[in-house]
Amino acid sequence: MGQKVNPIAFRTGVMIGWKSKWFASKRDFPGLLLEDKKIRGFIQKHPDQRIRQKYRNAGIDKIEIERTRDEVRVTMFVARPGLIIGQKGQEVEKLQEELQNLVGRRINLKVEEVGRPELRAQLVAEDIADQLAKRASFRRTMKRAIESTMEAGARGIKIQMAGRLGGAEMARREKQIEGSIPLSTLRAKIDYGFTEARTPQGHIGVQVWINNGFYEGDDSDGYDAQASEAPKKPKKTYKR
Repeated sequence: MGQKVNPIAFRTGVMIGWKSKWFASKRDFPGLLLEDKKIRGFIQKHPDQRIRQKYRNAGIDKIEIERTRDEVRVTMFVARPGLIIGQKGQEVEKLQEELQNLVGRRINLKVEEVGRPELRAQLVAEDIADQLAKRASFRRTMKRAIESTMEAGARGIKIQMAGRLGGAEMARREKQIEGSIPLSTLRAKIDYGFTEARTPQGHIGVQVWINNGFYEGDDSDGYDAQASEAPKKPKKTYKR
């Protein structure tokens, strides 16, 4: 079961929190959900091609949205926040105004830096897609990404690509795995990322799973060989 669902959705509400944190009545819920989708879509696919490419180079890992009665708090987790903020914060103020005009509410935009982007699955997937768009060898790209992620301290990584790899006429699927990826273990910190590489031959889907250890407890996964053995029954003794 854990191998056929999104690992983040599988753990949301159990081990990790929601990316949108707010409460609404049944009547207002669809409109607010659509607003969240508009905000994320506007940032990730900005209408200005130059700004969109700059945001992609900045490396946006995720966008969290929190609503209060007065405002909408948008937090962007970015690998290179300087590209988003700009000189003296001019770029981030401009983006904040654009979001306010988009949804018609007061927006409080905050940018936080992501440490160790090699351990973020979405950023690794986007880096692979950018190299494939520049006609790099897909096998060499996968190998280089796996090596850098494992050197950064990951427990395991899995990369899967699908499409016309290497410009082949027939689409196929390739994957490489190193380390352990316990997808069915809810306590495992499995980060997942997906993006598409736009190549002249067509789009190539890139999926990345990264295992960053466990949320709590030790690394034994709850298994103890001695504790798992059933207690031995005492031998019966008979007296005459």
